[in-house]
Amino acid sequence: MFSAFLDILSDLSPLSDKSRNALLKHLSSKRIPKDSFILKHGEVCKHIYFIHKGFARTFYYKNGKEITEWFADEKGFSFSITSYFQEQPSKLVIECLEDSEVIYLPKKEMYELSYNHIDIAQLIIKMFSYSLMISQERMDSIQFETAKQRYDKLLKNQPEILQKVPLQYIASYLGITSETLSRIRN
Repeated sequence: MFSAFLDILSDLSPLSDKSRNALLKHLSSKRIPKDSFILKHGEVCKHIYFIHKGFARTFYYKNGKEITEWFADEKGFSFSITSYFQEQPSKLVIECLEDSEVIYLPKKEMYELSYNHIDIAQLIIKMFSYSLMISQERMDSIQFETAKQRYDKLLKNQPEILQKVPLQYIASYLGITSETLSRIRN
């Protein structure tokens, strides 16, 4: 499992065997049951989470409602950006929507390794650059695309979500009401 994960990291940014072995010493994994949490509201996010198997969603509470911010399927990453960088309690929650196997990539050890392994430092830069680009694309989508365009993009890029996720989560992810989503689907 960890070898396949390190291959995925190497695809993002090449890692030497020495760096792979150094990272391997600090990886851990957990089996998380369906409807359980990887990160709870108020916890400090100290890891980047990789969904090896399963499916997760990231959400927050607003006016008593759950607002879905992100879905991470197999081979996807998730974490609470603000909590991770500012080391403060997370406003985001990461919940497994299926029984999942999650690999934990620890922040502290990653940074320590980056001082002695330039390729790990480059990996960190690539990971956060990618995360920033995805966040910007998501924000642009909410600001500049119609609800139908956002739904069509979801169908095209992540059609499996429609089979795995309740419609109210999809609606909140798209920034629309459940009623609007029903109209678009019809």
